[in-house]
Amino acid sequence: MENPNFLLAFLLTLFAGLATGIGSLMVFFSKKFNPKILSISLGFSAGVMIYISLVEIFFKAKLDLVSIYGEDKGYALTVFAFFLGILIIAIIDKIVPSAENPHEIKNMNFDKNTISKIKEKKLLRVGLFSALIISLHNLPEGLATFIAALEDPKLGVSISIAIAIHNIPEGIAVAMPIYYATKNKAKASIISFLSGLAEIVGALVGFVIIKYFFTDINFGFIFALIAGIMVYISLDELLPTAEEYGEHHLAITGVMLGMFVMAVSLVLL
Repeated sequence: MENPNFLLAFLLTLFAGLATGIGSLMVFFSKKFNPKILSISLGFSAGVMIYISLVEIFFKAKLDLVSIYGEDKGYALTVFAFFLGILIIAIIDKIVPSAENPHEIKNMNFDKNTISKIKEKKLLRVGLFSALIISLHNLPEGLATFIAALEDPKLGVSISIAIAIHNIPEGIAVAMPIYYATKNKAKASIISFLSGLAEIVGALVGFVIIKYFFTDINFGFIFALIAGIMVYISLDELLPTAEEYGEHHLAITGVMLGMFVMAVSLVLL
């Protein structure tokens, strides 16, 4: 099937993935890094993703499935797919050892005292493992961005921006330990950038699904699945990380702002 939004969908997915590299650039400007700005930005991203997922994406999925199965069965299938998406991303998080999971890192600021306690080889291993795990996490995110942009470019832009903000601390989680282990800023940044490219792999999976398995049933099911994945990412990753970098009220303020901006944009556009 031909879709005029294919190129835009890939470009938005690429943009979201490359944002991981923005986090890696913190190794060059670590002294100027303001964690409170990142905190409110992550909260904003969570607000955007939660609002889009529950108000827009879930509703679109329900409409598609209800039109095929009827009100009761269609709604039940939408709910099933939504929680299946949550289960899938939760399992991915669960199989990653918490000590090595970049989403479980409590302190991403590696100073000299930290280095004296952690051998450089271990730091390098942590950084490389973080890159691998973030790549795994980026697959469903890439799928979500691509599918959303393919169906609704306006929605795709919002999701890609939210996920891009989300990817910044992941870039930090990869780049910082690699930099302090190798003393090579370029290598740390490159590896971090590459981990973000897994978003494109997710887009390719979405392309295969759309091209060879596309039906209204699959589309509605996938959209509900994406809604569940995005809600989980927001509540399990974005909000805790936002609070870790700043303050509780900063994070919540970001969430409310994100929801408000998203609501206004959906009304106006």
